[in-house]
Amino acid sequence: MTARFARLAAALWLFLSAALAHAEEPPQPAPAPELVRVAMTTQLGTITLDLDAGRAPVTTANFLRYVDEKRFDGIVFYRVMRLEWGEQPNGLIQAGVQGNPQRVLPPIAHEPTSETGILHKAGAISMARFAPGTATGDFSILVSDIPGLDANPDAPDPDSVAGFAAFGHVVEGMEVVRNIYDVPLSPTKGEGFLKGQMIENPVKILTVRRVKLAPPAPTESED
Repeated sequence: MTARFARLAAALWLFLSAALAHAEEPPQPAPAPELVRVAMTTQLGTITLDLDAGRAPVTTANFLRYVDEKRFDGIVFYRVMRLEWGEQPNGLIQAGVQGNPQRVLPPIAHEPTSETGILHKAGAISMARFAPGTATGDFSILVSDIPGLDANPDAPDPDSVAGFAAFGHVVEGMEVVRNIYDVPLSPTKGEGFLKGQMIENPVKILTVRRVKLAPPAPTESED
C-alpha cells in the first residue's frame, strides 16, 4: 500500500510540476502580419498602401509583380463610381492597365473575402475583374465602406457569392483618394453602366514603388 501511494504521489508531483512550468511561460506575441508597403505617386499626391501578403498572397504577389516591373508607371485613374445613397462621399476610384497588351499580365486566381477576411472598408484596395479568376492589373480604392463587394455565400448568383478580392488598405493619403474621387467626370465617355463614371481628364500615376517598413518597436522583454 505504501508503494502504491508513493507512485501516486510521484505522478501527482510530475503533473503539478509540468502545469506550473507551463503556467510560468510568458505569453507568446501574435505573429506580425505579412505586410508589404507601396507608395503610389499620382499627379494629385501620394497614396501609401499596406498590402496583406499573409492573408492574400496570390493577389498581393500579382500586384507587386506589376510594381517591380514598373508596369503601373504612367497608367491612370480613369473611373469614379459615386453611389448616391448612404453617407457621402460613397464609392470608389479605379485605375489600371486597361488591357494594354504591353502592360497586362495573365489573370490570377480569385481570393474571396470569405477566405482572406480582408473586407471592403474605406481605404481598402481591391482587384477589378469581370468573372472571378479574370483579375489582371486593374484595381479600385474605396472611399467608403462597400460591404456589397464582399463575398456573400448566401447570394443567389455566383458572382455575388465570389465577391471581389480586397488585399490591402491605405495607410496615408486618403485625402488624395478623395481628391481623385472629386474630379470632373465625362457625360459621354464609357458604355453601359460605365457611362458617366469615366474621368474627363484621367489622373496619371507617375510611379508605384515598394517602401521599406519600419521595424516594430521593441517590447519590454526585449529591452
